[in-house]
Amino acid sequence: MFKRRKTLALAAAATSAVMVASGCAGDGGGDGGNGGAKEVTWVINSLPGDWQAISVAGGSVYTVQMLSGVLPYTGQWQPDATYEFNMDYLAEEPQLVNDDVDEGPFEWTVTLADDAVWSDGEPMTGEDLRVSWMLGTSPDEGYCTGCDPRSSANNDKVESIEVDGKTATVQLKEGQANPEWMGLFDAHNQAGGFLPAHLAEENGWDVDDADDLGEYYSWLHGERPEWSGGPYLIVDGDLENEVVKEPNENWFGDEPKLDRITMMFNTDEGTFANAFVNGEIDGANPAQYSEDVILEIQDLPNAEVTVAEGATWEHIDLNLANEQLQDVELRRAIFTAIDRDDIANRNFGAGYPDYELKNNHTFGSDSEYYVDHYADEPLGTGDIEEATSILEDAGYEVGDTLTLDGEEIGPFRLRSTDTAIRNTSVQLIQAQLAEIGITANIDMTDDLGGMLGAAEYDIVQFGWSGSPYFTATPYQQWNSGSGSNFGGYSNDEVDELTEGVDNAPDLDTAADLANQAMAIHVPEAYVLPIMAEPNYFFVNTDRLPDVHDNLQSSYRATYNIGEWDLAD
Repeated sequence: MFKRRKTLALAAAATSAVMVASGCAGDGGGDGGNGGAKEVTWVINSLPGDWQAISVAGGSVYTVQMLSGVLPYTGQWQPDATYEFNMDYLAEEPQLVNDDVDEGPFEWTVTLADDAVWSDGEPMTGEDLRVSWMLGTSPDEGYCTGCDPRSSANNDKVESIEVDGKTATVQLKEGQANPEWMGLFDAHNQAGGFLPAHLAEENGWDVDDADDLGEYYSWLHGERPEWSGGPYLIVDGDLENEVVKEPNENWFGDEPKLDRITMMFNTDEGTFANAFVNGEIDGANPAQYSEDVILEIQDLPNAEVTVAEGATWEHIDLNLANEQLQDVELRRAIFTAIDRDDIANRNFGAGYPDYELKNNHTFGSDSEYYVDHYADEPLGTGDIEEATSILEDAGYEVGDTLTLDGEEIGPFRLRSTDTAIRNTSVQLIQAQLAEIGITANIDMTDDLGGMLGAAEYDIVQFGWSGSPYFTATPYQQWNSGSGSNFGGYSNDEVDELTEGVDNAPDLDTAADLANQAMAIHVPEAYVLPIMAEPNYFFVNTDRLPDVHDNLQSSYRATYNIGEWDLAD
């Protein structure tokens, strides 16, 4: 269902630190305790990897939320799973011109509002959309030298974007389709919206020269944006501690209500409750579940705490650049030894006993497209006897140390970000693998995007953050040409199927192809899903009574940051 509404949540991109010294949110007074200024402090529970989210290093929910209120976008999924076009930026809803690829190219138009301008007063035009498209294409397309987008599938299928002032007409390549076409410039694409084209020219870069566009791409990701297309502008901060936002004076929508928003990067969830009680922070929507924080905050009189299954699902991946892990039988044995239910129960059983293991990489169990791909698989069962049998049948010798032809298998580098949930998980995985003679050395990181982009792991646990869109995700996760296929999985048939998912004429066909790809991919033991992690959210309702979570978006509660206001 598509609804139309004047929405003020203007923010950034789509997959995710330390307690830092920061100006606090005040003493809980309505004015933030600073001479009448309305100030809020919000926690982001890990470091963003870059200043923009297109790149592999920057492609996390942490970058997305850092940029909330800064990037313009054409639409967004709402908390109730309805889609709304963002009429602050649009003169009219985008128009689908042709969706029958037998009758001509798949085509649609986007027309920006007459009053839509960037923070420097320059108008937003169709050229911003065209340049944003090229910045998100893969290097093979030839538009951008050095660009490393984490998911370029939708951008790469575009043949051209013709610009006429405020209007951009998008044509796909011959035979290409996109059943989720409205997402190219919305809040859920790889950039989280669209970027300013005119800043490239101001810096001396020709956007139609691939080398120059690559320079612009690097500049965007490497420099703190002093520009904005939303209600707020980043005025201070860095990628290690926090960013500070103040109202964009050239914002053309309803005036933002807050004078300052500090977004603090803090991985130490053990500090959240005390900081909340002391009025140092006003809330957070962490990407990882923490029963301790929930229990500490939920009964406080000024707190709203919600817990629900979110769009981020935890999984364990193997790096096929490790020569030993190129053996599918070893991979199957590793995944068979890992007990998913033990991991889920230890982490969530007490606080969220209704947890459900994820048995489909793309669809939840409530989806009409759901197929259980693990019903007949030993993978993830923790069956040590079966894992041992797999290994012995493949010629391995199982003992205190696993060997093949006298050579030790491993040790393997087991990595994740340093959160309570993932700490528990990797310790369980370490113990489970020891039962089949494999040593896994735990090595935590505070730079998930950088670690994944450089494939500096043998075994890794992290989360994919999704939205109701699905046609681009199988390609992003498993296709050999994807920058987000971090561990280097390659299967020609899966490549063909995932390309088909992303180019299907309708959602039913796309879902069928996705399930066909999973039927091949799952037994090859490259990615082992655990579960969709419960997401929790907390907010000081005495100060921010109308701030709520959005589990359909990587923005989470910041999805409508332009509407935030302190209580009277």
